[in-house]
Amino acid sequence: MTRIITFLALRIQSAGSDRRTRTVGAGGAASLGSPLRLTGAAILIWLSVIAVAPAAGAEDILTGPVPAVVEDVIDGDTLRVRARIWLGQDLAIYVRLAGVDAPETRGACARERELAQQAQSFVASSLTPGGGGLPSVQLREVRYGKYARRVVARVETEAGLDLSAALLAAGLAQPYDGGPRPVWCD
Repeated sequence: MTRIITFLALRIQSAGSDRRTRTVGAGGAASLGSPLRLTGAAILIWLSVIAVAPAAGAEDILTGPVPAVVEDVIDGDTLRVRARIWLGQDLAIYVRLAGVDAPETRGACARERELAQQAQSFVASSLTPGGGGLPSVQLREVRYGKYARRVVARVETEAGLDLSAALLAAGLAQPYDGGPRPVWCD
């Protein structure tokens, strides 16, 4: 939203460079206005958006539970889900399991790749299909991840199993707090 307002402010400024700018009044009639007035108005709009917008990096957390169905197990610590966010409104999104790092399927060594396959299979087998044929889960403590199109959340199965805790107990994940990834290769 801020980018759009900034873009509009710059467009208004450049349009006013000839010292005369067309504006549309409340009745829809066009008139010539001051570029300074238009630029000032755009700046006021931009400042008001910034004042009410959350600060960058603000830690918004949706405590949940948010019901979701698992569409795909991407790897040991990432799922693609369809979350029910409102009546009749679903959101397809990637969810990274909170607090853990599982080995990567494209890992640096054969051991990591094999562990990644085991972790992915473990998560898939921990999910039981719901009434619609897809496994249902509950997302809790949902927050933004460090990459676009992905959130981080605690994920609980229908049986109440916390997938992060289960992966740790099975030795198929390591604790992770968002810093440097743990090393899986010797």
